[in-house]
Amino acid sequence: MPQSHERHSSTDFLVRVALLAAVIAVMAFTPLGYFRTGFLSITLLPIPVVIGAIVLGPAAGAILGAVFGVTSVIQCFGLEPFGTTLMGINPVGTLITCMIPRILMGFLAGVLFLLLRRLFGSRFGVFAAACLAGPLLNTLLFMTSLCVFFYRTDFIQGLAGGKNVLAFCVAFVGINGVIETTACCLLGAAISKALCSIPRSAKG
Repeated sequence: MPQSHERHSSTDFLVRVALLAAVIAVMAFTPLGYFRTGFLSITLLPIPVVIGAIVLGPAAGAILGAVFGVTSVIQCFGLEPFGTTLMGINPVGTLITCMIPRILMGFLAGVLFLLLRRLFGSRFGVFAAACLAGPLLNTLLFMTSLCVFFYRTDFIQGLAGGKNVLAFCVAFVGINGVIETTACCLLGAAISKALCSIPRSAKG
């Protein structure tokens, strides 16, 4: 019985991760996931990543973050101007910038949720804080990697317009970050809390 239960739990975990990964893939390649604003993009893809991190744990968050990262890499092959330009400048740096921040974002959002839930219980604010952390971590880690690999390139220097690193990051993120964090905080918290409130027997 214990082995049967363990196999059932493992299968259930994989099915749920696969479903969320499919949601990420659909969002990534339809208007549901990105709102293009010239060279920049407002993305809602952190939402399913953070939901998975909260409902299924940090490992699921990391896996879903990797799926998010893979879709970002694919976008760099002619589907998204900014990423396509970065890929032409430094393919390895682009791969790292697309993948590592998203993996860490999913994992760390899951860890933060577990810590906050242990301290404060299953209050809505705990879910909201973890969901808020997702896009904030994604933006912070992405911008850090972008500056490490690309800040001194002519392309980024042209976008920076003579600004220092901090001013460039603030200007680059701008309203995009506000929209992403607000959407993820509200939608992600509501959905993840609702899913966590479903009794295990009802989940199958």
